[in-house]
Amino acid sequence: MLIYHLRDVVMTRMAEGVEFRLTVPSLQISLGEKIALIGHSGCGKSTLLDILAMILRPTGVGAFRFRPEKESPPVDVAKAWAQRDLNFMGDLRKHRIGYVMQTGGLLPYLTVRDNINLSRQLLGMPEDGSVEALAKNLGIERHLDKHPELLSTGERQRVAIGRALAHHPSIVIADEPTASLDPIAARKIMALFVELVEEMQITVIIASHDWDHIKQLGLRRLAHRTSQNRAGTVTETKVTG
Repeated sequence: MLIYHLRDVVMTRMAEGVEFRLTVPSLQISLGEKIALIGHSGCGKSTLLDILAMILRPTGVGAFRFRPEKESPPVDVAKAWAQRDLNFMGDLRKHRIGYVMQTGGLLPYLTVRDNINLSRQLLGMPEDGSVEALAKNLGIERHLDKHPELLSTGERQRVAIGRALAHHPSIVIADEPTASLDPIAARKIMALFVELVEEMQITVIIASHDWDHIKQLGLRRLAHRTSQNRAGTVTETKVTG
């Protein structure tokens, strides 16, 4: 059962006279899969993640279908974009997608507890102890009443992961979530992150530079190739999977 089915998706941008083009001829991701997007900075990883998170509308779409649950029919995302149904897209993101940014993106005026609970609160979900259980699994239970400024970088990233998982989304997308950590801490947190999504049966897509470790965790790598025309005016990254 596919959670994503993309065909002929294109995103084009211009910067300083150079065109950057991300093309996805065909991409299929199954429910519950663990996916890795590996590549250097500037190759289009973040652009693809934002498209999959439905934050960024591509410039061209052949097909884009999203099926967050086995029991539900697939959503025609391309049609929703064409109709500019922003409320529908916003609700879809809010209910079905969790996002972990490189910097965590925590709200400094909220405690760790309230940061993790934010997605649940926005959805009107009850306080059922799941935030505390998630914090315990992430090893940050003792920090629940602290503010982010009192935490280490690694602890803040654990909070960000907890916030992305708290409302039990269909998919969690993580854009190099351990890039700012030292290698030992990064690998420890990444292993914990993957273990949690497996337990919760959540699909995950992770952008990373560390293919050796990602491979050990059992993620499937998306293939991509970046090329440039002779004049240097067009850089294209093609992604398939």
